[in-house]
Amino acid sequence: MANVTQAPLESATLPKRFVLASILLGMGFAGFFDGIFLHQILQWHHMLSTVRPMTNMADVKVHSVADGLFHAADYFLTIAGVTLLWRSHLSDELPKSSQPFIGLILLGAGLFNTFEGIIDHEILGIHHVHSGAHYMLWDLAFLGFGISLIIAGYKLVERWKNPQESMS
Repeated sequence: MANVTQAPLESATLPKRFVLASILLGMGFAGFFDGIFLHQILQWHHMLSTVRPMTNMADVKVHSVADGLFHAADYFLTIAGVTLLWRSHLSDELPKSSQPFIGLILLGAGLFNTFEGIIDHEILGIHHVHSGAHYMLWDLAFLGFGISLIIAGYKLVERWKNPQESMS
C-alpha cells in the first residue's frame, strides 16, 4: 500500500469587512447589555455615578443624558456592524458557518467590556460596576468576564480556521 500524505489544508481566512462587522456588533450588544441591565434594570451604576452622585433632579437629568449618549454610541456601533455585515452578504463574503460569526461577536463583546472597564472604571473612575465596600471586586470580575469573552471568541474563530488542530 502506497504511503499517501495529505497536504495540510490552508488555514481559512475571513474577509476584513466581515470581521469588523462581527466585532462591532459584539461591541454594540455588550454596550446595550451594560446600559439596559446594569444602568436601567439593576440600577447598579450610571455613566457618571462616581463623579456626580444623584442627590437632586438636576443630577438625575445629567445621568439620563450621559446614559443616553452611552446608548447612542452602542446604537452607532450596532448600525455600523449591521451595515458592514449587509455589505459582506452582498459581496458574498460570509462564511458558510455561524461559528466565526459567534466567535467574533464574543470577541467584540469582550473587547468592549475590557476597554470600558479599564477606561471608565479604573483610569477615569467615572463609575464602577457596583458601588460599595467591594467595588473593586465587581470591577475585576467585569474585566475578567470581558477577557474570558475575548478568549472564548478567539478560540471559536481559531477552531473554525484550523479544524484539523481542534481534532488533535
